[in-house]
Amino acid sequence: MKLSQTVFTSKLYYRVCCFLLFFVAAAASFNGSYDKWRLDDTEFGSTHGMCAFEAAIDGTGQRPCVYRQLLPMFANWIDSRFSEQTKDRLFNLKGRTGLLFRERIIDSFIARDRTYFLRYWIIYAVEFLFAWISVYAMYLVGKATGFSPPVAALSAIAMILIFPYFQEVSGQFYDYPEMAFFMLAVWMAIKLDWWWIVPLAALASWNKETFLFFIPALYPFIRQRSSRARTWAGIGVLGLTCAAVDLLLYLRFLHNPADSSGPHIFEYVTFLPSLFDPRHMVFVKTYGLWALPSMNIPVIGLIVWTAWRVWPSLPKVFKRHMQIAAIINIPLFVLVCSAGAMRNLSMLYVALLLLLATNLTEWMRGQNNTATLLSDR
Repeated sequence: MKLSQTVFTSKLYYRVCCFLLFFVAAAASFNGSYDKWRLDDTEFGSTHGMCAFEAAIDGTGQRPCVYRQLLPMFANWIDSRFSEQTKDRLFNLKGRTGLLFRERIIDSFIARDRTYFLRYWIIYAVEFLFAWISVYAMYLVGKATGFSPPVAALSAIAMILIFPYFQEVSGQFYDYPEMAFFMLAVWMAIKLDWWWIVPLAALASWNKETFLFFIPALYPFIRQRSSRARTWAGIGVLGLTCAAVDLLLYLRFLHNPADSSGPHIFEYVTFLPSLFDPRHMVFVKTYGLWALPSMNIPVIGLIVWTAWRVWPSLPKVFKRHMQIAAIINIPLFVLVCSAGAMRNLSMLYVALLLLLATNLTEWMRGQNNTATLLSDR
């Protein structure tokens, strides 16, 4: 009886610790991202033109930005449930010190606008919630793929803290939901039958249309639980689900102006050589400190080294997932994404998480071996 109580108390303790640690890590990451990009606005108002917060909320933004409608439509739906009198009371709500609540909690020009303030609050809160969910989802992926709970927790915390560094070129309010959906999809592919992913795929495509291209990367995980034919059928149904949502959004915003910048591949003609130019090492500010940008030779070299160290020992399913994700994501990154926007390599987030977890496992194993040798002397 005492043993079972001790085990229960121990599990409860670690779960409470994870709850708090994941909250702190998510809060730090979200704050690092919000300080740089807010919700596509600055202290002087929106500066991102047709991809601005107001344009996303009003549905007037340019394509493809306007397709990312999960959070804007949710915020609009909640906003429509409040009466104008209630909004007025919230807008003018003051704390005990006499300061307006909207100015104390969120320092944003748009959050002070009567038209948008409530929807700004909603998206602000939901984006942080997705950042927190992302940490839990990464932890679940780590455990589901066979890593120990400490390694899974440390890898998840490391990933969420690294994330704001990937947003040096731009940061959007759909970035944290995108990461959460990728991680949850992989966890569900490992632990559940593929049809449980269908509603998640619909929501993920509603958040960002590119989730459709991530579906093939789920094949190695689904294949572990199903026959080849059932796995292909599942991939097909999930792809059709995403395509249907994407098509509905496309038709809904068919008449919105489109991004006129064209293919970004020509940007890389000048951008890639600049990576070898020391002058490109322009520091960017993240977490209030200046550091190297994520798209530069030292950082890319460290990521390659991280993969190279453990690649031979990776399980086949990990390798297949990483290869499929890279084959799809890297060409899309070069063709249609702004040069240097590391956040657009998002289909490789799961790969980076698994690489970090594998390296952490090797590190801990090496430390244990060292400790054993010292104790034997």
